[in-house]
Amino acid sequence: MRMACATRTGSRPGPWAGGRARCAAALISLAALAPAARAATSLPPQVLAALQQAGVPAEAMSVAVVDTTHGRPLLAWQERRPLNPASLTKLLTTYAALDRLGPAWTWATPVWLAGPLKDGVLEGSLFIKGSGDPRLVLERLWLMLRRVQQLGVREIRGDIVLDGSAFALPEAAPGDFDGEPLRPYNVRPAALLFNFRSVLYGFVPDAAAGVARVAAEPALDGTQVNASVPLTAGPCDDWRAALKASFEPGRTRFAGSYPASCGEQTWAVADPQPASYDARLMATLWRGLGGVLHGVVREGPSPADARPSFELRSPPLAEIVRDINKQSNNLMAQQLFLTLAREAAPNEAATPDAARALLTRWLAQRTGGFGGGVSGQGDDLVIDNGSGLSRNTRISAQRLARLLLQAWDSPVMSELMSSLPISGLDGTLRRSRAAPGRAHLKTGSLRDVAGVAGYVLTPNGRRLVVVAVVNHAQANAARPALDALVQWTLRETPEFTR
Repeated sequence: MRMACATRTGSRPGPWAGGRARCAAALISLAALAPAARAATSLPPQVLAALQQAGVPAEAMSVAVVDTTHGRPLLAWQERRPLNPASLTKLLTTYAALDRLGPAWTWATPVWLAGPLKDGVLEGSLFIKGSGDPRLVLERLWLMLRRVQQLGVREIRGDIVLDGSAFALPEAAPGDFDGEPLRPYNVRPAALLFNFRSVLYGFVPDAAAGVARVAAEPALDGTQVNASVPLTAGPCDDWRAALKASFEPGRTRFAGSYPASCGEQTWAVADPQPASYDARLMATLWRGLGGVLHGVVREGPSPADARPSFELRSPPLAEIVRDINKQSNNLMAQQLFLTLAREAAPNEAATPDAARALLTRWLAQRTGGFGGGVSGQGDDLVIDNGSGLSRNTRISAQRLARLLLQAWDSPVMSELMSSLPISGLDGTLRRSRAAPGRAHLKTGSLRDVAGVAGYVLTPNGRRLVVVAVVNHAQANAARPALDALVQWTLRETPEFTR
């Protein structure tokens, strides 16, 4: 039986944290999701057939399907086994953020004009302090600098100072995870993160000239890029390999060719000099607006006591969460993960350890306790980071289903659910073969990992929690088995209509 009890979300309750009559330990007992007499305890035949076709044993899969109306399990298969969830981890991060901060919460990026301003000249420096905003993209940075100019600044006698002290991260290289440092998902988080520290290269065929025009956005200070590459005939297969690209500090070269049949294409690449990216982009944008800078763009502390001249506010958290879950954006999830720690202790620099401990405590409060304390580990849980881009993260299907069932009764249910990809329609599920429009599911995918978790709407109007994870060398070949499971939940049977 499910019942309510009073609880708090943590040591620093926000507008959505205190005073709610609910706690997951009572809402859903540990026994409630264990295999019961009325729950199927073996995989459906169509799921087994799809696994066999993929060469994946049934033992590599973990499944929990639960009716949201009564909290009753409908299918439980190896549901207690901890597996790597890949990007299903984002469900923990995004729900925790919505729960603790509220859907309308925003990041603030303060800006100071430090020094006297006369006749368009700032006799001092411009300071910008980051708080973890994951959406400081080109358009919003342009608006920030336009605001500076609207305050009367055309010329800066001092420097532009960038303060990223709100996060404290251990030393690491972008390619540590998989040896792909130029993949945008491997960009490391930062309190002040401009435009994902990436460049979008565009290729536009010009048949008359026999070339594809190349555009880099942004065109960074000090980086040369080919203006064009030769066009070739033939199919549009691996066009990126055909370009024979070389991304080096100060120079991007395309030594190959571009198939005309590809039409217009874009290629997002993490900048090979991430440490200086923000400074180079800021200099580029300020000069592009007609501004004059006598000093340099550098890192440094912002004014400790002075009030900022203005603050740039991010879009609301609900919109950011939608970006994270629909497209499975790893870097934005990492920014949010560290922001949770920063908001819990605003006078301290946020660290991965603090974020792991906070998320573990929150999860224990929402889904019931576990061994291992609050360091990011438990009997069925290991939290490594906020995105799931990890080989170490572990969670059981049972615990994740328990969290989603608890979320169904929460004030932020609509924001969390609407952030999930919709089967056959959008996000990472747009190519899913599951029933179009009837499932809101977060996907997870790594080498050796495939999974889905979220909500399915049956034809008779019942909403089910579905969690399924495969850990196996052929996991990504087993995606048809995940689709088959979702289709199975849509059957009209007495079990679903009682």
